[in-house]
Amino acid sequence: MLIPFPVLVCDIGGTNVRSALVEAPGAPLRPLPPRQTDAFPGLAQAFADELFGQATPLARSMVVCAAGPCEGRQLKLTNASWRIDGPQVAKALGLEQGLMFNDFEAQALSLPSLRDDWCKPVGHPLTGDGGPLLITGPGTGLGTAALIRSDGKWRAIASESGHLDFAPVTEEEKAFWPYVEPVLGRLTPETLISGPGLRRLHRARLAAKGLARPELESPQIVEQALADPTSEAAASARAFWLLAARFAGDMALTFLTTGGVTLAGGMLPRLLPLLDEAAFRAAFERKAPYDWLAKRIPVRLLMTPDTVLAGLADIAARPEAYAIDYENRWWC
Repeated sequence: MLIPFPVLVCDIGGTNVRSALVEAPGAPLRPLPPRQTDAFPGLAQAFADELFGQATPLARSMVVCAAGPCEGRQLKLTNASWRIDGPQVAKALGLEQGLMFNDFEAQALSLPSLRDDWCKPVGHPLTGDGGPLLITGPGTGLGTAALIRSDGKWRAIASESGHLDFAPVTEEEKAFWPYVEPVLGRLTPETLISGPGLRRLHRARLAAKGLARPELESPQIVEQALADPTSEAAASARAFWLLAARFAGDMALTFLTTGGVTLAGGMLPRLLPLLDEAAFRAAFERKAPYDWLAKRIPVRLLMTPDTVLAGLADIAARPEAYAIDYENRWWC
């Protein structure tokens, strides 16, 4: 089944909604102003007036990804109050069709659409072997998904691996770990490797050193870290990079993504000046007895924002190229 154009493509996070209009298959994206998720009670209300509150709607379909587990046509955001019911959104907006993905499922499906100049290799240049691919990265939460080739089609493997249990490895981590503030009684990768996680990490590091813990939010910590590379904020940012490296290496082994790992999310490009690439690779590769395998896996950092929208547009234009259970996921 073809998706009627024009299509509205949306990336819905716990903080922001980013979107673009696509007039026809292969046409350039026309970005729309970002919206704050908490400014609207739901997806339909976020776009009702601007796009659909006129005689001729500007879009006939929507292809959406959102930060939460997707169950067919429904999704509950993990870090916001929205509960998205695709058929209800389609009815409210008068859509002819719609489709929805978990955000990192969509990120994975977007990997074939990424251009090399959108990414930066991390560490020594490596070439993947054509095996499975992985994408992971911190934003409001921490997402991970893999991508495989099956019967000539791209198939995404979604996960909620950011909510696994997490433990310290290095001596520094063992020192500050007891001071990490748990979330819902648990300490998971997302507890530390996320926007709110950087704040928890910084506070735990300061507490372990017997220092005062100022009430700073993550953007302020990033500002301090970039302004003074010798500061405790910068040390926390470097620890953040190493935790991200260790988690990415764990996920690469979990999915055996020998084709390569892509780091995504808005935080890591901002922290790029504080990245020690050699230390990152060492943490990524320290996976005995399979360090030899981790050493072969390339890692790159996605530097261009909103590339998932291009991936969603490609799905709309070429649905036959992707192994997706459309029958149970179409909105109409």
